[in-house]
Amino acid sequence: MDRMSVTEEFAGIQLPGHLHTPESLRYAQDFQFKEGDVVIVTYPKSGTTWMQEILTLIYSQGDPEIATTVPNWERTPWLEHIYFKDLLKEGEGPRIITTHLPSEVLAPALQDTKAKVIYIARNPKDVAVSYYYFHKMAKFLPEVGSFPEFLQLFLEGKVHYGSWFDHVKGWHRQKKNLDFFYITYEDLQKDLRRSIKKVCGFLGCPMYTEEVDKVEQHCRFSVMSQNAMVNYTLIPREILNHDQSKFMRKGIVGDWKEHMNHEQSEAFDEIFREKMSDCDLKFVWSLD
Repeated sequence: MDRMSVTEEFAGIQLPGHLHTPESLRYAQDFQFKEGDVVIVTYPKSGTTWMQEILTLIYSQGDPEIATTVPNWERTPWLEHIYFKDLLKEGEGPRIITTHLPSEVLAPALQDTKAKVIYIARNPKDVAVSYYYFHKMAKFLPEVGSFPEFLQLFLEGKVHYGSWFDHVKGWHRQKKNLDFFYITYEDLQKDLRRSIKKVCGFLGCPMYTEEVDKVEQHCRFSVMSQNAMVNYTLIPREILNHDQSKFMRKGIVGDWKEHMNHEQSEAFDEIFREKMSDCDLKFVWSLD
């Protein structure tokens, strides 16, 4: 339960001290990426766990053993977290590394390597809702009050990990400078199998139909949410209180409709148009 109430300041954003220290953040910033590394990059609550699982199953040719026996944070450790150095494994295939850090911290180091970067984005209305529920369960994140109060902080970029808008745009601007693959949470939701095949193509990992079948089966939300190696139920409730909310809660597109009234949605849209006016990314707000 160390440093549960500590907040770290780094690269202009706030981060939970329970997971980050000045030393771990400097180590992340100075990390030497190498050819063969696969780096999963996301803003929180945007499909990180999903992609961690997809990559695990792709590299095991669909064999679920490692995905059902080894926690995902050991298989695909977080670059900026305190325990990263202890968890990173060498000589056992590609190093799969996960991060929430912004592009200005990591892109310069990545540009000089042949590491592959997979960026997963999610429509920000659903991100805000999911992130709010994560705050309710995560004891290392600050209390944020009501959903309308949290929504305002989110839109202003005054939440841990900073602005969604800055994160998404910053990394997307790096697409020509890096070996970069962009995919959305909504892509995964609409056609998981096609998305898996596209990831395989980017990684240069051709798979037989039967192997893709297995990856698809084990990466469905209904399966992952019941897997203790994925759903974070192994974490003590003093850190993640699943009585408040599940880590893998719904896994749908458009849940924001159940939480935002018309006025909130309109105000969100206005800020979205303003903040994203210099970016051509499009987002799916509902699959209805």
